[in-house]
Amino acid sequence: MKKIIFVILAFTASASFAQSELDELTFDDTQNSEVFQKIRNNTRVVRYTAADGTVLQVGDTLILGYPTGSTTSTTGIGAGDKVGVGVARSQTQNNYAMIFYGRQGGMSTVLNATTPGEGAENVGANMQEEIVIIAEMKVFHKGSAKKPLAVNVLLGEPNGRAFGIYKYLSILDYEKAAIAGEIRSLYAPLTREAAIAKLKEAKELLDLGLMSESDYEKMKQELGPIIMNK
Repeated sequence: MKKIIFVILAFTASASFAQSELDELTFDDTQNSEVFQKIRNNTRVVRYTAADGTVLQVGDTLILGYPTGSTTSTTGIGAGDKVGVGVARSQTQNNYAMIFYGRQGGMSTVLNATTPGEGAENVGANMQEEIVIIAEMKVFHKGSAKKPLAVNVLLGEPNGRAFGIYKYLSILDYEKAAIAGEIRSLYAPLTREAAIAKLKEAKELLDLGLMSESDYEKMKQELGPIIMNK
């Protein structure tokens, strides 16, 4: 009897672990109701293919892009003995709308990605162009289990140190942050616009005699399909 109970418990633990981690997940999966309704909140993801084709894995390097948010703080200055003559001074600072200090995530923070949750602090503009490493990826439903998934990415320092007093940074919704330009990958596929700019630069180098005809033709063959959307 004890042996049977042990086998049942072992099977339950194994099944529970299987539910807590996915080896592969794509953006299409996160939007497909037949798939995402079977995935629980807080499920870890080892490898994620984003909407633009970028493949993200734990340990990969990302770069913080341009901050798209801002925070305005107002300070009141007393009026002394005079009543009603107080002055309020406001100061606006740029920050990241989708990236926060610390381990943030869950349904509430994903739903209110542009509004920091309790205790959550937006990463400041001083972190722009910082190199970070993916420490963990998890998914959360954007509401009930019948809603699509958002990919929450935990970021760490490349050298294993902390970001000041915080060990990690959190991207609440990777796709939104990527579209906004707040985060980018070194391995992101070249866009049509970037391919055109790269080929134009190569043509200028060719005209200046700083690139060989063969190198230019090789680049043209590589970039041509991207530019022509083939």
